[in-house]
Amino acid sequence: MAETGASPLPQTPSARSPLFRAEHFVWLTARVLEQRLFAYHFMNASADPVETALDAYRNEDGGYGHALEPDLRGPVSQPLHTAHALRILDAVGRCGGQRVERVCRYLTSVSTPDGALPAIHPSQRGYPMAPFLPIVDDPPSDLLATGPVVGLLHRNEVWHAWLFRATDFCWQAIERLEVSHPYEVEAAVAFLDSAPDRPRAEAVADRLGRLVREHRLAALEPDRLDAYPVAPGYAPDEHHFPHDYARRPGSLARAWFTDEEMARSLDHLASEQQEDGGWPVRWRQWAPGTSLEARPMVTIDALRTLRAHGRFLG
Repeated sequence: MAETGASPLPQTPSARSPLFRAEHFVWLTARVLEQRLFAYHFMNASADPVETALDAYRNEDGGYGHALEPDLRGPVSQPLHTAHALRILDAVGRCGGQRVERVCRYLTSVSTPDGALPAIHPSQRGYPMAPFLPIVDDPPSDLLATGPVVGLLHRNEVWHAWLFRATDFCWQAIERLEVSHPYEVEAAVAFLDSAPDRPRAEAVADRLGRLVREHRLAALEPDRLDAYPVAPGYAPDEHHFPHDYARRPGSLARAWFTDEEMARSLDHLASEQQEDGGWPVRWRQWAPGTSLEARPMVTIDALRTLRAHGRFLG
């Protein structure tokens, strides 16, 4: 297991560099969890404090709550919170052991009859939440909630009975995916990048890539965003770019875009850093506090994406 950031950067980045400005923003605005994550990824710090900070969001049922995902408030465990926790554990090399066994038991307890996860479990009712995340008594299976979780568990070689049914659901949902919202495609990529059946994953990813280009789900020209549609229900500027699908060079989605298209996408991502050092939240905002909590997460993700694609931050 990794104990420190895998690719440490200089601990004294040059003044006004992207990393220096982002560090100032994180110390000024972030929760303790994101402060610890920043230190792990960019200051060669240990993973232990990240796990300690994450424990504050863990519930007795093995799931996570307490607004770990800022758009869902309240203490109750939710699949989206738990998926967020797994992403953090994966990022610091701690996605295994008894902790993840308990997570899988929680996921089993809230899964739908076909083994998938719902986006929102009805236990959220009564607590504040984003108005674009409706609660229903019998929530349907959801690829957005299930795909990234199953992909993470496969990448970390976690084996659990629930995972077999959930994997079958992901294959079926992705293979019949047609015109889609960008976030569904991102969830599909998160699954395909780690699915055990690599030839099948590559074939499905190739089909998805053609759909993304055919339906203009990726803004390939950041200086002409008005030429690319925004999905219904999204914020006016909630475009998706090549780097949103291919966050790492090794992603299957990287083959969907030319080198020039990816370079323009990364240039645009770098240019989005704001004067305060943080990156903006592009999705719909509904409360000031949630936006404040989300921006450090978005900032860390942007820095990691840029670094993964070889962009110098210091």
